[in-house]
Parts: sequence; C-alpha cells; structure tokens
Amino acid sequence: MAEDFADWIREKRISEVECLVPDMNGVIRGKVWPANKFVASIKNDSLRMPSSIFSVTVTGQYADEPGDEEAFSDRDVSLHPDVDTLCVAPGFKTPTAFVFADAHHKGGGPYEVSPRYVLKKVLQLYDEMGWKVFVAPELEFYLTQVNTDPDLPLEPPAGRSGRAETSPQPYGLEAVTEYEDLIEDIYDYAETASLHLDTMIHEAGTAQLEINFNHGDPIHLCDQVTLFKRIVRQVALKHGVYATFMAKPHENQPGSAMHQHISAVDAKTGKNLFGDSKGKEGLTKAFRHFVGGLQTLLPEVAPLFAPNVNSFRRMRPDHSAPINLQWGYDNRSCGLRVPITDMPNTRIENRVPGADSNPYLAIAASLVCGYIGVRDGIKPEAMVEGNAYRHARTLPRNLDEALFRFTQCKEVIEILGEDFVRAFIRIKSDELNAYEGVISSWERDHLLLKV
Repeated sequence: MAEDFADWIREKRISEVECLVPDMNGVIRGKVWPANKFVASIKNDSLRMPSSIFSVTVTGQYADEPGDEEAFSDRDVSLHPDVDTLCVAPGFKTPTAFVFADAHHKGGGPYEVSPRYVLKKVLQLYDEMGWKVFVAPELEFYLTQVNTDPDLPLEPPAGRSGRAETSPQPYGLEAVTEYEDLIEDIYDYAETASLHLDTMIHEAGTAQLEINFNHGDPIHLCDQVTLFKRIVRQVALKHGVYATFMAKPHENQPGSAMHQHISAVDAKTGKNLFGDSKGKEGLTKAFRHFVGGLQTLLPEVAPLFAPNVNSFRRMRPDHSAPINLQWGYDNRSCGLRVPITDMPNTRIENRVPGADSNPYLAIAASLVCGYIGVRDGIKPEAMVEGNAYRHARTLPRNLDEALFRFTQCKEVIEILGEDFVRAFIRIKSDELNAYEGVISSWERDHLLLKV
C-alpha cells in the first residue's frame, strides 16, 4: 500500500499530506506530515494519534469520566489511511494532499467508537443481505457577514451589487449570481479535490445556498460532505464572509438541512429493491419495511442527526423542516418523502437531518433504522397527503429529551455498539451541560428588570 501512496504523491508532486480523522461531531482532526515521512510511516506502521480525539466536545473539552482509567491513559490509535480518498488539497501554497484515515487499536482491529467505522459496521449488515445501498446528500448552508461577537445576530453579506439580501429568494438565479465569484471558487476547489458535486441552488433563506451531491457509496459521500464543508468555509473566508452549517443560524429564517436520498439495489443483479410495478403503489415490501423502520426508530436516535442544542430550533412547523416521520409522495412537509421518478430510481428522501450533523452518523442512523425495519418486517403508517404538520410531533423537542430516548433504544444500541453509544452520549451530555450554564440575551432582555 505504501507504494500506491508513493506513486501518487510523486506523480502529483505533493510536499505535505494532511491525514484527516473525523471526530464525533464531524470536526476534522488529524496531523500534517512531510510527504516522504508520511510514506515512510505507512511502511513501518507508525502513523499514530491519541485516542482522546474521539472524546473531544464541540467546545474543545474532553468528555472523560473520572473513574475511566482507559480514558485518562489516552492510548494511541493507529491510523490506516484510505488510498481511495487521496486528493489534492485546494488553496494551499505548498502542494498538499488530503487523505482520510481509519483509527485502529495498535496491532488490532478497528477502533469501535470512530464514526467512520460505525457507518462501515452498518453497511456490513447490508452486504450480508446481498444489498448495496446508495446515498445522495443535499447540503444547505448560509453565507453571513463576518461576526466576531457571538452576542450579536448574524447578518447576510453584501453581494456583487454591494447590497445584502433582505427577503427570501428561493431558486432565484439573480440571487445566486450575487455570489458568483465565491461559488465559482467553490466549484474550482471542489474539482481540485475530486468532489462529485451536482447542482447548486439558492434556498429559501437570505444568502442560503444548497449543494447536491451525485449519488454513490455512503462512506465516499460522507468523506465528500466532510471535505466540502471545510472547502466552503475556507473559500468564504477568502471572500471576506463566513459560511455556516449551523442548523438554525437565524431566528426568522429557515434552518439548514442535510437531506438524504437513499436507494438500494441487489448486489448481484443491480436491480432496484425499492421499486416494483406490481407492488402496492409501485413499491416493494422491502421498501415499505425500510420506511417502517425509519418511522419507528429515527425519533429514538435523534442525536445522531440532530446532535446540538441548536439542531432542535430548526424542527418547527412551517419552517421548512419536519416535526414527524410521516411519509408521502412528493410531499416536502413530510419527514420522509418519496420523490416522483422512474422505477429504477425509486428512493426515499429523509428530510430530518440537519446540516450540522456528522454525516457518517446521520447516514448510519438512517441505514440502521431502515435495516431493522427490513429485518423485523416493520409496517409503515399509511401515506399522508397535504400538510403533514397537522399530524402529531414524534421527534424530540430538545437535546435533553433526545439523549434520554436514545439511551433506551436497545435495538440500535446493540448494532452500533455500547462503547460507541456510551462515548457519544457522554460527549453530548457534556455539551448540553455547558450550554445550560450560559445565560442568554433573551433572559437578560425579558427577565432582568421584570421578575
């Protein structure tokens, strides 16, 4: 394998290699190696990082339990770079490459709490069924003015006209061209990094954009989403603005989602396993059971696709985000939408995950819930027509409730692994505790001189 890396690095004339390891929040951790030293380290298996990178909270603290001797010893994990993820890193003065790496126990198997491994573990279940699943994420984000004071609300940036947007411009082409220079740089950087992007549109919010990815292997697409976020932030800074993937950055604007289009085919024949002209409503039993699993279990594992306190601010009626897991044909008020398409492209769109979610865990959540639905033959509720917000809320209202419900979901915990779930819950609980210690501007505004 070292020779494969060496040949590629020599061909591209790379001087440095950034080894990328996504943590529990999808934040990229890693190390930078001189290219020749990186290749040498692969040969002697000396690529190492502290295992504590998988216990870092979004605030930069370590979520360790006082009595956890293993955590405080902070043993190294061995990094196994994935040669298929090698790409040229755009925007660097020194010729640099990116490569994703999997964490392993020293001299042993995969490190069980690594999000990239957790998704691979779920995909193995589909391999055993003879299925091959594909995903196509749609990722929304906002451009904002530079904001260095977290107490101040975010504002949309000025475009080429010198003016900022003041009203929604969904699918507005003139609105997109306001940020043409920035968008062109995003596409240029993405092409350099071998990202497989499809279309970009202007979404409903002011200076809100959405990028669609071509469908493909779930691990590959999660790598792509993770890199795309980094690229967009860097391009935005180059243009003197911020790019944010917060789920709800503005009080009176729609939130940002990461919709997931999911399909499945027979691994041997390539036949779509979700569409059947002879099935009820043109859908297979397997597809209906897959949906049944999503409806039943996704509300119980919400922290995997809504991981932050801010995530739940997005899930409000009439704010372009679902509050339940109703399903229907071409119905965007539903949490689960069946797009109108031809039989070979039958798929489900999960509209619940936020743009702030870790893509590996958000997609693992959908796939594990769908798998259990197929395995156990879970029947879905009847399809709905019209406004799905009229139906009862089934998603948690806040992170506290979501974490508790996740701890009770034994079917999913058994598959994802107790070690992973314990580590994930500990991180999210620490973040929630940190948030609850903050006094908000709303409290100062309405309580300071009145109560």
